[in-house]
Amino acid sequence: MDYGFTTAAYVVAAVLFILSLGGLSNQESAKRAVWYGIVGMGIAVLATLIGPGSGLWLLSVVLIAAGGIIGYMLASRVEMTQMPELVAGMHALVGLAAVFVGFNAHFELVRVLSMDPAARVGLEGFAALLAKKDAVEQGILRVELFLGVFIGAITFTGSVIAYGKLSGRVTSAAQKLPGGHMLNASAAALSLLCLIWYMNTGGFLPLILMTLAALFIGYHLIMGIGGADMPVVVSMLNSYSGWAAAAIGFSLGNDLLIVVGALVGSSGAILSYIMCKAMNRSFISVILGGFGGPAGEAMAVEGEQIAIDADGVATALQEADSVIIVPGYGMAVAQAQNAVADLTRRLRDKGKEVRFAIHPVAGRLPGHMNVLLAEAKVPYDIVLEMDEINDDFPDTDVVIVIGSNDIVNPAAQDDPNSPIAGMPVLEVWKAKQVFVSKRGQGTGYSGIENPLFFKDNTRMFYGDARQSMDKLLGLLD
Repeated sequence: MDYGFTTAAYVVAAVLFILSLGGLSNQESAKRAVWYGIVGMGIAVLATLIGPGSGLWLLSVVLIAAGGIIGYMLASRVEMTQMPELVAGMHALVGLAAVFVGFNAHFELVRVLSMDPAARVGLEGFAALLAKKDAVEQGILRVELFLGVFIGAITFTGSVIAYGKLSGRVTSAAQKLPGGHMLNASAAALSLLCLIWYMNTGGFLPLILMTLAALFIGYHLIMGIGGADMPVVVSMLNSYSGWAAAAIGFSLGNDLLIVVGALVGSSGAILSYIMCKAMNRSFISVILGGFGGPAGEAMAVEGEQIAIDADGVATALQEADSVIIVPGYGMAVAQAQNAVADLTRRLRDKGKEVRFAIHPVAGRLPGHMNVLLAEAKVPYDIVLEMDEINDDFPDTDVVIVIGSNDIVNPAAQDDPNSPIAGMPVLEVWKAKQVFVSKRGQGTGYSGIENPLFFKDNTRMFYGDARQSMDKLLGLLD
């Protein structure tokens, strides 16, 4: 099979990946977009297996089958609430793959250069590509694989820590070693020196030293970022994994890997920037581990949280004309989206205006709440973004907050020393009545107390979100 077929297949796959990425921006086209991605990946894998330089068929098939089985098992068992940490875990694997491929490219380059020029004539695959490179091209290759390993190592340990923070296995609080940013800067400087060393000697020692430094940067960088910024971190690591793949694509001379890596890297970077803008956060501050964040003491919260039972909430809903529901991670944890959808239909059948207010980072990942509500068949036209609905809260009779905390926290506006100071939030406290469905009196994911829970027009509807919604449904018959 010649290069023409492989190139044509890669072009088709690249087009499908672009269509897939574009389709994911809309709920109605998202399912079709996923299939574009699946078909594109199938074409890419098949073209690689039967294209030039193919070999080790049995091993390739076994590894692909094993990966497919593991992926199927994970996708079948993972809950929607675990999607953010699953994404972080996938990023870790991409980073680790980039490191291993970079190492392999180095070893193969050393092997080819150690051969007599006459012996290089019969080489195949990647080795044949290396044999054709002159000194300048070999230097460029070393830079490419060095960058691939560097970005991949940062992505690996950073994603592992992100997974730990999202799953609760690692504290969500920002933690830095003594020396903080200076340690990260020193590790980056060491990596730069290793690049110069590697370019001059071509030895493995500078490559492995850089890898260790990059692994530390990934670990320490993400440990220094607090829970409030974790949605941005996951998106940022997504971008890192893409750039690592693109760098390795250049090393391997694989056009599709370059295109896909660039797509993932650029889209992840753009998404990170959009999220930072939506949260009024400095992108540089976030990726440097909170550099320049507020240093003062946060304002004390006074008062008490007043509880209400299902009867009280049901009475208020019966009397209300307009209702806004704010879903959050707690709704996802309780798998309450179907009960919430039933409650929405029941209220709309009674002639009440019901809408949903979605914060850009609700549920720890962009689009998380939209996916859950779409799964429960909530009409798209009543699911509104923060900017579309924030001005309507003063004219709203009842707001029901289901498992949200940080995204409805007025401290973002009132307390300049709050870790989320300046972050745009849903201004639910401006409504006539606010009911907060919550398991207990704990703080949010970022560990910040919420003054909303202590306001005069707020009542706490304690309990599991799904059970609470089921109680309301029984009272609204």
